[in-house]
Amino acid sequence: MVAVHVVLAVAVLGVCVGAAVLGFVADRRGSAGATVAHALALAQTVLIGQAAVGLLLLSDGRRAPDRLHYAYGAIALGVVLSPWFYAPTDGPKRLLWFAGTTLLAGALAVRAFMTG
Repeated sequence: MVAVHVVLAVAVLGVCVGAAVLGFVADRRGSAGATVAHALALAQTVLIGQAAVGLLLLSDGRRAPDRLHYAYGAIALGVVLSPWFYAPTDGPKRLLWFAGTTLLAGALAVRAFMTG
């Protein structure tokens, strides 16, 4: 199960950075399509899956060597889901909110990976 957590961690890093870049490029061009929306949703889904596997490991008694690992993981999950509550409802700024928070969640996932 630890191997699954590590594989998902690498997937989180790649998907978050890729989705954020797609979002920023789409915003710059002024046209966001379904691909960008699906990439941003995939980043959220992979982060939720990563947190779920982490909770399963925690319930099995396996703990991270550094307690900061849990903080970075929880904050990354909260950051990537925050635009659903705080982003403007319409307009190009909504896409920037999702792309920016996805990039920040990827950066926090890097820190979580380094501590755990």
